[in-house]
Amino acid sequence: MPLPKENYGCTVDDIYALPEGERAELLDGEIYDMAPPTSTHPFMLGDLHYSIRDFILNHKGSCQVGMAPFAVFLNDDDRNYVEPDLSVICNLSKIDEKGCHGAPDWIIEIVSPSSERMDYVVKQFKYRTAGVREYWVIDKPLQKVTVFDFENDKMFEYDFTQKIPVTIYNGELEIELSRFA
Repeated sequence: MPLPKENYGCTVDDIYALPEGERAELLDGEIYDMAPPTSTHPFMLGDLHYSIRDFILNHKGSCQVGMAPFAVFLNDDDRNYVEPDLSVICNLSKIDEKGCHGAPDWIIEIVSPSSERMDYVVKQFKYRTAGVREYWVIDKPLQKVTVFDFENDKMFEYDFTQKIPVTIYNGELEIELSRFA
């Protein structure tokens, strides 16, 4: 898990003041450094972005898909700033030139060994309480996807050989990760 810096009570201004190229997230005023992704990460991220965006466009949807590094000011405050791997935002009034202000409808995180606790525990709690409707944790080493359907208070686990239905689209969109198995 990325370790928190030794400073607490930080704000988004502290994130913007980081040295060029250094990425971090801010949760409840605590800054967490972000570890570099694995080599599979950008390929999986690109496939997911394409599949989701293609579905939205083909169904004449209005949602937008933000891909990291895309800023999400989770609680629309200055103490919570995350850069999820993918964010689907259907209320476009939440989006401006700085990012998304408030909870996206759907967030996907691709877990790495250093971010397991952050993705499975810390962010799951933050995303649920902020109003995210659906949250996926994709775990390549374990070949599983954990889907948190916060709207219906349910959790599902899938392996990479299964088609994974997207709850916010009533299962009309199914994601396949078999190529990464």
